[in-house]
Amino acid sequence: MKSTKNKLDIKKYRIISPPKGLVKIDFKEFWEYRDLLLILIWRNISIRYKQTAVGVAWALFQPVVTMTIFTVFFGRLARIPSDNIPYPVFVFTGLLFWNYFSSALTSASDSLIEDESIIKKVYFPRIIVPISTAITPIIDFFLSFLVLLVLMVIFQFTPNFLGLLLVPLLIIIATITSSGLGLFLAALNAKYRDVRYVLGFFIQIMLFVTPIIYPASLIPAQYKWIIFLNPMSGIITLARDVLLNGKPVDWGVLMMSFVLSLLFMLIGLSYFRKTERFIADVL
Repeated sequence: MKSTKNKLDIKKYRIISPPKGLVKIDFKEFWEYRDLLLILIWRNISIRYKQTAVGVAWALFQPVVTMTIFTVFFGRLARIPSDNIPYPVFVFTGLLFWNYFSSALTSASDSLIEDESIIKKVYFPRIIVPISTAITPIIDFFLSFLVLLVLMVIFQFTPNFLGLLLVPLLIIIATITSSGLGLFLAALNAKYRDVRYVLGFFIQIMLFVTPIIYPASLIPAQYKWIIFLNPMSGIITLARDVLLNGKPVDWGVLMMSFVLSLLFMLIGLSYFRKTERFIADVL
């Protein structure tokens, strides 16, 4: 009788065990906590926009000011070519995707530290935290995209309809890339807190390595594959070629960007799952 009672008591509890394998994800458990994912996304949006105009204004102010500075110094003074596209439209298209990527990556890398109190108090799949912060800046992306459409009207530039249809796919690839790198950096930042400072410098360097202020056509053909090892280079180049120039989709560049984004996701998942079991202890 006593053993039967113990068995009944055990059924009341859920046994949490360390994950096995490098990238194994319990999709059933992740689905069970989908409401928490939505709550965290909504919380992040509310913190940024609720009862303030600064969040919305900053989402528009930052890319517009950066575009203006780049137009003056690189478009007018340095006379960097822009593939027969008005330079403000050209550079803003690059900044549109880059600002999302840099914001998502920075937020995801700090997410575990920001939610330290929640992580230490209750169990839930830790992967939800960086994923939710990587998704949140999509709101800023679509607000900035409206600014891009306004710029096109001002400069009497007509976008390609196929390019408009391609934008959601490109932002999905950018989300996968930033989420994968964000998972890796979030786990690393939980252990080494100076990662955030190194990341800021890295993002500044990558801003100029990625073809944002200049077209990818300036890169010699034999070296072009190097810049496309960065998925954001392919995303930005495709956005300009299809959306602005009306060129057909370069499926080779698209597939390369997608495969690399998946590779970054696998690497991020591998490291995150490896360190997930002791994240609460090092925070």
